[in-house]
Amino acid sequence: MTRDMKLVAFMQAQNCSNYPASWRHKASMPDWDTPEFYARIARTLEAGKFHLAFFDDRLAIPDRYNEDYRPTVQYGVRAVKFDAATIAMIMGLATSRLGLGLTYSTTYHEPFHVARLFATMDLMLGGRVAWNVVTSLNDSEAANFGADQHLAHDLRYDRADEFMEIVTGHWNTWEPDAILRDRDSGIFADPSKVHRLDYKGKFLKSRGPFTVPPSPQGRPVIIQAGQSGRGRLFAARWAELIFVIYPNFAVAQKSYAAMREALGENPAAITPAIYPIVAETRSMAEDRMAEIEKLAKPEDALILLSEVLNHDFGSKGLDDPFTQDELDSLSGLQAIRDRVIQLSGKANPTVRDFVTHSGRGSLHELPVFCGSPRDVADEMEKWFAEGACDGFVVAGSYLPGSYEDFVRLVVPELQKRGLFRKDYTGATLRENLGLGMRGAHPGAMTSGRGGAE
Repeated sequence: MTRDMKLVAFMQAQNCSNYPASWRHKASMPDWDTPEFYARIARTLEAGKFHLAFFDDRLAIPDRYNEDYRPTVQYGVRAVKFDAATIAMIMGLATSRLGLGLTYSTTYHEPFHVARLFATMDLMLGGRVAWNVVTSLNDSEAANFGADQHLAHDLRYDRADEFMEIVTGHWNTWEPDAILRDRDSGIFADPSKVHRLDYKGKFLKSRGPFTVPPSPQGRPVIIQAGQSGRGRLFAARWAELIFVIYPNFAVAQKSYAAMREALGENPAAITPAIYPIVAETRSMAEDRMAEIEKLAKPEDALILLSEVLNHDFGSKGLDDPFTQDELDSLSGLQAIRDRVIQLSGKANPTVRDFVTHSGRGSLHELPVFCGSPRDVADEMEKWFAEGACDGFVVAGSYLPGSYEDFVRLVVPELQKRGLFRKDYTGATLRENLGLGMRGAHPGAMTSGRGGAE
């Protein structure tokens, strides 16, 4: 069976793309606060046969840098954050096959609410929804939800396991043939096929019965991005699509093999994020990349590093090394800390090392595939064919133009090489990802603490 390269669009429901300087680009459309903006991107992605678009999210404005939100507002560094569920519905209603994924935190939401939100969206969009599961990462998010401090890293994942058991448990409590709609007898549904969950764990509990019947794909697809040791265990148990960030091909090959080993029998696709910069010729693409790179400001990196590592990067000089205690206290995305230590070759990297080797706030946070359509397709084929990924999460350097360029120039080249499909294979996201109807996977309700599977 031929492998199917997965293509996922990396979206943000905010004033810029994943690249915070994107709003400064002269070709970026200024109507990012309108439904038409997102509907246009959705139609472009569906024309390119993308599997899905998924929205990253944070639950706070970046305000850890100098413990102040004003630089974020001043420079527009992801300063506006819409509710991604609303945006995903807009995109879903503008398309018929494109999958829509959105991020919801297991730390600051309630399981029943998340289960109902995603089940409803999945039903209304005909089985095309995915949930990107996160545990959140900084004290600013905690403050917005009435907490003084963010939960410790591994504790967040322990709680998240219970959260997942509740959500997937609720999704499974309506049997597929429970609804009868028998008007003559007056029987709406068979009560013997709708079950209570009655879940009681160490952190969470939820009774049920659930209030939303299953969608055409059974239940939403699960996306996860854990790259720490504890995160990989969580991904192995729950993920059906895994989002990762690898800095280069060599690291990608090694990390892909380690992640695949950690997954065991879980066949989840592993999809690293990239920035494709494409034009009709290599020289045109290089000129375009130089123009995009010039848009970044030094504050972009410092603001986003402070946010993602839950530490004020304005509290140290650029060339001041982090002490071991300070490194141990970085409680956000530990994969970024580990990446900087690895790439810098320093046990105690400086602030400048973090800026340089994380790439945060710049194009070089992700691998950049720059060139003609053939150049970009060559690099994608190399990663895909030589054991570095199962597909890609495509980030936009400016919107919506970078997605339009990719669909117009790169997708036909991938299709010509037989690397990427020419049409959708089904109506639901699960069908198009090659997953089973209900998405049964190794982690579904194995704890024995409650619920019907």
